[in-house]
Amino acid sequence: QVQLEESGGGLVQAGGSLRLSCAASGAKFSGHNMGWFRQAPGKEREFVAASGWNAGTLLARSVEGRFTISRDNAKNTLYLQMNNLKPEDTAVYYCAADPRYFGISQRELDYWGQGTQVTVSS
Repeated sequence: QVQLEESGGGLVQAGGSLRLSCAASGAKFSGHNMGWFRQAPGKEREFVAASGWNAGTLLARSVEGRFTISRDNAKNTLYLQMNNLKPEDTAVYYCAADPRYFGISQRELDYWGQGTQVTVSS
């Protein structure tokens, strides 16, 4: 079992930055593939970024050049640095983990956090 807790969300103006954190506990963090997903009001949850246990990363095309995913295995923490935020980035951001799957499909990920709200004003 892996417990995940997101933090760092908030209200920011367009063009601003936020850094989300996802603290993991209950299992070996370094052996898990991790991901960020988001769900905007009235929309389905979508893939944002992924970090593999072997250091591979993926980013959704909509956030390339603006968001960076990273992890600190010593701190059992996953990060999402979000720069040049846009109003369309407004969503609840979720952290997810899985010991086997690395990719963009949320159906394959076993463990999820409760989410943190990011609101970008224009």
